[in-house]
Amino acid sequence: MLTISELFIYPIKSLGGIAVSNAYVTDRGLQYDRRWMLVDDNNIFLTQREWPAMALFDVAIKDEGLLVTHKPDGAAMLVPFESQTSEVLTVEVWSDHCKAIVVSHEANAWFSKLLNMNCKLVYMPDAVKRSVDEKYALDKEIVSFADGYPMLLIGQSSLDDLNNKLQEKLTMRRFRPSIVFTGGEPFEEDELKAFTINGIHFFGVKLCARCVITTINPDTATKGKEPLRTLATYRMENNKIYFGQNLLHKGEGWIQVGDAIEVIKRKAATRYFTQDK
Repeated sequence: MLTISELFIYPIKSLGGIAVSNAYVTDRGLQYDRRWMLVDDNNIFLTQREWPAMALFDVAIKDEGLLVTHKPDGAAMLVPFESQTSEVLTVEVWSDHCKAIVVSHEANAWFSKLLNMNCKLVYMPDAVKRSVDEKYALDKEIVSFADGYPMLLIGQSSLDDLNNKLQEKLTMRRFRPSIVFTGGEPFEEDELKAFTINGIHFFGVKLCARCVITTINPDTATKGKEPLRTLATYRMENNKIYFGQNLLHKGEGWIQVGDAIEVIKRKAATRYFTQDK
C-alpha cells in the first residue's frame, strides 16, 4: 500500500519549505503554497537557480502571517497574510505574465538588504487565475507561482535508490516535493496516472525535469554536482533529467501524513538510459 509519509509547503517561491502533518488542497495546490514570490526590478521572478542565497531563508506559518528567518544571522520578519499595499504589478514567471500585489515596502527593503539586490515581495490574490500548460491541462486547471503545476509527487523509494548510488546521502528537501509516499518501488510515481487521497482525485500528467536547484545544499546554499551527475546516468532522456511526477487534481479538502494513496490507473513506465546500455 502506498502511504503519504511527508507533506511540504513552500509559501514563498524558492525559499525554504515547511514540513507539515496535514495540508488543505485548494484549486491551485496546497494552501499557502507559492502564493508569495520575490521579483526583481523588471518584475521577473527570482529563484535559487540564479540566487542560491535564497535557500538560506526559512519560512514558518503563524496565526498572523509568515515568519521568515534568515539563517546566517537569525534576522526575522513577519509577512502578514494581508498585503499592506494596493500596488499591483504585472509579474513574469517563466513565459507567464499575471497580476500580483506588492506585500509591503518593509518586506521589499528587508529582502533587498539580505540578498544584496533590489527586489520586491508580491502576493497572488485569489482573483488571479494562472493556467497550467494547456498541453497537459485536463480541465483548465490553475496554479500558483509554482514553476508549472500545483503539486509534485516523489516516492521515498526513489530517493533511497538514488542515495544508494551517492557517496553523500541527500534528504528529500533537495527535490522540493509536495507529497512524499512510502510503500512503493523506486520511481513508481512515474507510473501513477490517476489516484485518490481522502476522496480527492490526483492525476500524474508530466514527469518533472530537474534543474540546478537540486545541487544546492539547502543548509549552506553551496552548489555541487550531485545529484544531477548521478541521475544523468539512469534518469535522462532527451537531455533532461527526471525525478518526480507533476500532479493535477480535482477536488478540495484535507490530506495528511498516513493517508493511503488509492491507485486508480497506471501508465507505462518511461524507459531511461542506464549505465548498462
